Amino acid sequence: VQLQASGGGLVQAGGSLRLSCTASGRAFSNWAWFRQAPGKERKFVGTIRQGGGGTVYADSVKDRFIISRDDAKNTVYLQMDSLKPEDTAVYYCAAHPSRIANSGVHLSRAYYYWGQGTQVTVSS
Repeated sequence: VQLQASGGGLVQAGGSLRLSCTASGRAFSNWAWFRQAPGKERKFVGTIRQGGGGTVYADSVKDRFIISRDDAKNTVYLQMDSLKPEDTAVYYCAAHPSRIANSGVHLSRAYYYWGQGTQVTVSS
């Protein structure tokens, strides 16, 4: 199983980017995005469930980022709007084959599969 993330780049503050992450090999119940800024721990950005696609977001990105999924393509997206310099980080997609309890969706250790990361840089 491989997760391939793409879509990162350099954008000015206030701009938008859309990240994609495509999986090969199997379907997943939970998808998530995390990010890691230089010298900092990896942090939860948001998650989406299979089926109804319920989403949960970190407070720092709520109302600016939207996660969606296309199960036919085995792909998850992260639409990022109103980007800020503090959004600069390497963004990682993650996935897990079975349902993760609500209490654990923000934990990186809950996800078994990880993509390679894509750099997002927001200039001021």
